[in-house]
Amino acid sequence: MDAGVLRIHGIRVRWLARRVTSAELKILAEHAAETEEKGRPAAESVEAVRADFTLSRGAGAVTTVRRLAELASACPSTSWNVGTNAVTKTLAKKAFGDALPAGFDQVQACGTGVPSGRAERGADGVRVTGSWKSVSGCEDATWAGVGVLDGDVFSIALVSTAELEVRHSWDMAGMRGTGSHTLVADGVLVPEELIAPMPLPGLLSDRLYFGLTALAPVVGATRGALGVIEDMFASDRKPYMTAYTRMGESSGARYWLAEATRLANRAEQALLVVATLVDSEEIPQIDGPRLVRELAEASRDCRAAVELMLDLGATQGLANSSTLQRFWRDIAVAGRHPILNAYLAAERFGEALDPA
Repeated sequence: MDAGVLRIHGIRVRWLARRVTSAELKILAEHAAETEEKGRPAAESVEAVRADFTLSRGAGAVTTVRRLAELASACPSTSWNVGTNAVTKTLAKKAFGDALPAGFDQVQACGTGVPSGRAERGADGVRVTGSWKSVSGCEDATWAGVGVLDGDVFSIALVSTAELEVRHSWDMAGMRGTGSHTLVADGVLVPEELIAPMPLPGLLSDRLYFGLTALAPVVGATRGALGVIEDMFASDRKPYMTAYTRMGESSGARYWLAEATRLANRAEQALLVVATLVDSEEIPQIDGPRLVRELAEASRDCRAAVELMLDLGATQGLANSSTLQRFWRDIAVAGRHPILNAYLAAERFGEALDPA
C-alpha cells in the first residue's frame, strides 16, 4: 500500500508503492534471475511490459518515473530497457514527427545519442554505417534510434533492428539483463525521412526527463532491496552470534534499517520533485545545475542505502542466489550512468554558483 502523499508546489503526488502487487510485476520478479542469467529480459517479462512501450515524454514525467520505479522493484534490467525505449521514443517524435513508421508507438525501441556512425548519400538514397556500444534492449527492440554524422550535422537515424547486427559485448557486474550490446550497420539503406538533426541537447525539461529515466530504475531497485530486508526483519532471522531471537530486537539493526529507509525516501522524494517540475514546464535555466545535482545525489543515496542493507543481510545477502546482492549490483552499475555522474554534477553546480 502507499505510505501517503507528497505535496510539491501545491500538487499532491503519491509516494511509490512499497510492494510488488500487480500481476505483471510478479511476472518480472519471478523471472528476474532468468533475465540476469540469459543477459536479456525473459520472454515473459517482455510480454508483461509490452503496454509500457508507449511511454515517452508525452506521457508525463511523473507517470514515467512512477512506472519505471515500480518495474525496477521487481526487475531493474527490464525497467531500464523500458526507460531506454521512452528516451528513444521522445527523441524520435521530436525529430521525425508524422514521418514515423506506422505502429511505432506500440513496439519497443532502443537507441543511443553517441554519433559513432555516418550517413552517406548516394544515387540509391542514404546509407548508414557505424557501430554503437551499450544499446540497452537491442535484441528485443523493433527500431533503433542511433546517432550519426550526416555530413557535419549531428543527426539521428531510425533504423529497423532487423537490418542491424548485434555483437554481444555487454559484460558488466550489474544490469546484466539489459542486454546492452553493440549494434553494427554496414551500408544499411535508410529512408530519407528517417534521418534528421538530433534534437539534443534540447530543452532543460527534456534533459531532466532523460536523467529521470535513468534514476527511476535505481530508486525502484532500492525499494525492491528494502523489501527484501523488511521480509528478513519479519522472519525468524537473527543477528549471528548474539542472544537476540530476531533482527528487530537489536537497536543497532533497527537504526540501520531506519537509516536505509531514510536514504531511500530522500532519493524517492528527489525523483518525484524533479519529475513534477518537468511536468510543470516552468523550470528556469538557472535551476538546471541544481536539479541535475539533485538527481545525481539521489543516486548516491540509493547506493548508500543498499550498503546499509548489505550490512544487515551479512554474508547471506552476498550469496549468488540472493536477491539482495542482485539489487546491489544493479544499483551500483545503473547509479553510475554518465547522466547521473555525481562529481561532474557537483562541478557544474559550483560553476553556476560562481560563473566568474
